[in-house]
Amino acid sequence: MRVAEYVDHDAVGLAELVAAGEVTPAELEAAAREAAAAVNPRINAVVEMWPTDDEPRPGAPLAGVPFLIKDLGVPMAGRRMELGSRLAAGHVAGADSSLMRRFRRAGLVTFGRSTTPELAYSIATEPVLYGATRNPWDPELSAGGSSGGAGAAVAAGVVPIAHATDAAGSLRIPAAHNGLFGLKPTRGRVSMGPDADEMFNGLVVHGGVSRTVRDSAALLDQIRGPEPGDPYFAAEPSRPYTEEVARPPGVLRIGVLAHAWGGRRTTAPVADAVSRTVLLLESLGHEVAEAEVGLGASWEEFVLANARVVTANLTVLVDGLAAALGRPVDSSTLEPVTLAGYLYGQRVSGPQFAAAFAVRNQVARSLGRYFDAYDVLLTPTLPELPAPLGTFAEGAEALDGLGWMERLNERSPFTMPFNVAGTPAMSVPVTADPGTGLPVGMQFAAGYGREGLLFRLAGQLEQASPWSDRTPAVWAGNHPGR
Repeated sequence: MRVAEYVDHDAVGLAELVAAGEVTPAELEAAAREAAAAVNPRINAVVEMWPTDDEPRPGAPLAGVPFLIKDLGVPMAGRRMELGSRLAAGHVAGADSSLMRRFRRAGLVTFGRSTTPELAYSIATEPVLYGATRNPWDPELSAGGSSGGAGAAVAAGVVPIAHATDAAGSLRIPAAHNGLFGLKPTRGRVSMGPDADEMFNGLVVHGGVSRTVRDSAALLDQIRGPEPGDPYFAAEPSRPYTEEVARPPGVLRIGVLAHAWGGRRTTAPVADAVSRTVLLLESLGHEVAEAEVGLGASWEEFVLANARVVTANLTVLVDGLAAALGRPVDSSTLEPVTLAGYLYGQRVSGPQFAAAFAVRNQVARSLGRYFDAYDVLLTPTLPELPAPLGTFAEGAEALDGLGWMERLNERSPFTMPFNVAGTPAMSVPVTADPGTGLPVGMQFAAGYGREGLLFRLAGQLEQASPWSDRTPAVWAGNHPGR
C-alpha cells in the first residue's frame, strides 16, 4: 500500500481492509514507517520505532492498524519508556500494563513511541531529552502537550490514531492544536493497573487522539472496563461507543462558557469560532444559551489545590525513578521547571495535601449540579491559537511549583476542571481560523459516565461540519512518489 492511499483511511477503515484480505498488517506497517520517515524530521513527533514481534490477532476489531504509544504511562514489555526525561533515559519496562495488553488484544500494531514533555509536566512538548515537537500546520508553533507527539503524528498522517493521556488537558490540548478529535474519558473508565491504582490521585486518564470520531469510539470500546483492584468505577455503557457515533443525539440543552474561570479572556479568533459553533448547534436544533457555571471554589483555591496534588505526586515519581536508576535529582537530570516542582512538592504537608481534596469535592459537586440543568457544556478547548515554540518556557526558571501551575492554568483554563471532577470532555475540530487557517478546537463536556452522549454529538458535528479532509502543511500524503 502506498502512503498516499494509507493516509486516506482512518483506523476502522484500515482494519476493514485487513479483514477483507485487501491488505496485510505488514503492508500497513511499512506504509506507516514510510510516512514517519517522510514527516518526522520536520515535526519530531516519534522518538523511537522498533521491530514488531507480535502478529495481530485475526478478527480483532483493529487488527493490523499501526499505532504509537506515548512515552509515558503505558509500560510495554522490553521497550523503553523514558518519560521525556534525562532522569529516566534508557529505562526499559519489564512487563505490559493492563492497558498495553488491551492494545494488543485490539489488534493494534504498536511500532513506536511518541514524544512527551518531561514527566508530562507541561502543555508544550519541548523536552531537553528529545527536543521540541512541532505543529504540522505550522512548524514554528507548538503541537501542544503533554501528548504533543501523539497529536502531531496523527495530524501529519503517520498513524490514524495514537495513545494519549490527560491530567489537565494533555489529550484535548494537542487535539485542538493539531485539528484532531480527542475525548478524555470518565475517571475510572480505563484501568491504570496493575502497577498503579490511580495516577496523580485520579487526575490522569488514558485515551487517544484521532482524525475521525469513530476511531476514538472504537479505541475506547477496546480499552474500557475495570481490572481487579481498581479504585474507581464507571458503569459500563448501555451499548458500544461505535454504535453511539451514528445515533442522533436528540435535542440537547447546551450551555456556553466563552470566557474562562479566573478572568482569562478568550482571544478574538477563538471567540469568533465559538460564535460560529453556536450557530451550527442551533442549526442542528439544539437549545443553546450562555451559562453561569460555578467552579465551587475560587480560582486561586483551585490552582493552589492542584499545585499541591500535582507536585506532591511529582516528587514521589521523581524519587522513585532516581532510586530505581541510581541517578541524582538535580539540574543534570531534570529541567528547571520540573526540579522546581519537585522541590515545591517536598514542602507540601500532609494536611495541605488532604485539604486539596476538599477543593476537588467542591469542584466535582458544583460541575455535577450544572449537568443536572444542562446536557452539555460548550467552551473553547483553549482561549488562544497555538503559541510559537518556546513561549511556555519564557522565564520559567524563575517559577516555583505554584507559579508553574498558575502559568499552565492561565494558558489552558478550560480543561483541568474536568480532570478534577472526573467527568468526560472532548475537543472537536469543528472549525478553523479564517485568518491563519489553523484549526480551532471546541470543548464539549458532559456528566459523569456520559461518553455515549458526547460521541453522539460528535458524530453529528462531524457529519455537519466535516474536518477529516483538512490536511496540514506537513502531511505524509503530500510527498511525491509515496
